[in-house]
Amino acid sequence: MKIYTIGYEATTMTDFLAALTRAGVKRVIDVRALPLSRRPGFSKTSLAASLGEAGIGYVHLKALGTPKRGRNAAKKGDVATLTAVYDEQLELPEAQGQAAIMLGLAAEMPSALLCYERDPCHCHRTLLLRAVGAGAEVVDLYA
Repeated sequence: MKIYTIGYEATTMTDFLAALTRAGVKRVIDVRALPLSRRPGFSKTSLAASLGEAGIGYVHLKALGTPKRGRNAAKKGDVATLTAVYDEQLELPEAQGQAAIMLGLAAEMPSALLCYERDPCHCHRTLLLRAVGAGAEVVDLYA
């Protein structure tokens, strides 16, 4: 199984949709705890609408997002704290359930995990796939 990841930092909706389309992505799985953004078009409702117009589905899995303490650590470049906080998050039953849902969705059709950070090495989506994506081929997309 192949799972794509993409961040929308420093991109436009046009370039974001083009990257997804080029890769053949048919569904975006939003793994942000808070699907809000100061970047125009990347908050949940408008994002889902733009994706829908491009023929791409949208699913939000809130429990796979990073808690506030982890987001604050990520902003400071504190990867150790981010990792510790996110490991705790993934132990929660709701997160475990949504991780199983995510893997099932990705197995159904080409899907991309979405978060803000452009560089997957600075994002919890990489931690998520390391924890639950054993055997999956991970392809990081850049808009």
